[in-house]
Amino acid sequence: MTDVLEGVTAIALEQAVAGPVATSRLADAGARVIKLERPEGDFARGFDDYVQGQSTYSVWNNRGKESCRVDLKKPEDLALVEAMLAKADVFLQNLAPGATERLGLGAASLRARHPRLIVCEISGYAPGTPDHDHKAYDLLIQAEVGLASITGTKDSGPSRVGVSICDIVTGQAAYAAILEALLRRGQTGAGSHIQLSLFDTIADYMNVPYLTRRYGGREPPRLGLAHPSIAPYGVFHLEGGDIVLAIQSEREWRSFCAEVLAEPGLAADPRFESNVARVRNRAALDAHVQARLSQRRRDEVTAALERARIAFGPVATVTDLMTHRSATFLPVQTPEGTVELLAPSVIIDGRRRALRAVVPLGEQDAALRGEFLGAGASRETAS
Repeated sequence: MTDVLEGVTAIALEQAVAGPVATSRLADAGARVIKLERPEGDFARGFDDYVQGQSTYSVWNNRGKESCRVDLKKPEDLALVEAMLAKADVFLQNLAPGATERLGLGAASLRARHPRLIVCEISGYAPGTPDHDHKAYDLLIQAEVGLASITGTKDSGPSRVGVSICDIVTGQAAYAAILEALLRRGQTGAGSHIQLSLFDTIADYMNVPYLTRRYGGREPPRLGLAHPSIAPYGVFHLEGGDIVLAIQSEREWRSFCAEVLAEPGLAADPRFESNVARVRNRAALDAHVQARLSQRRRDEVTAALERARIAFGPVATVTDLMTHRSATFLPVQTPEGTVELLAPSVIIDGRRRALRAVVPLGEQDAALRGEFLGAGASRETAS
């Protein structure tokens, strides 16, 4: 498989999750990614020690990168970064707002010196908003943007989505924006200044509940394992394990009533004759479906769902995911040995990309100083 970004160099002054997600995708696609880390390393390296003594976040998001420790308070290290940027295609940073400007590495000054450079900046809140200078982290944004208010159950109270969703989707958005900027530069010869925020990115994902509240006049409820806009679409309890089933159209609803529930007349019940009506009468609908399914064996129900081409799946644990028949795992080399990651989702021409190694902190310190500052440059690492 061709590494489409081969020849592209990205300098990443990154930390935590959002920036590293973006640049790990660049590295997967063949870009050279130089990760600049404080002398003690990106603090995400210390989030946990579950992967053979290494951080889960570090193993996931530092694959395929070179690691160089820098102390940007030192003129020689700042000169190293300047030399790297003079030859780079992309500069991504997610430090606190204003930090790169104070170092002379702000987007405006960099692009004046390097017009072809693509500068991508990730912050908690968008520039020009009152909160731009505030610190922001994933869980805080989940709460502030209203995502936590619609996550969980009616009785549980607001809940966190179980992964760092604001960081992850912002990193993915940054990756897409950088690819667009590379295409634009190929057409115009000019670089770009990209700005993203965790708040804006996840707020965009909140448009359906926002529109529901603003124009529908109702605060979206916390429904646990149920869909707010479609019914029946949620969890049902069977002997032998819970399943989630999903009805996506009126045709599927009629098929479900006739072939799974053996109750074709239910489809014409005025309470349930359209999706809008079913959502409005969700409690009665779910109780009726649950009562019918509880009378039958799990294998009988799932066989009927398959015959009717109704989507369904088990309510699984992460332990179940480890042996899921559709899960794909790829090996990645780490300083502590080979580990397996769940594979990135993209398949190109029938193949998945192999994952490149995770290198130790500061592995390329000396080599990069020699490459960018010349043979006479100091070989000492930042301290």
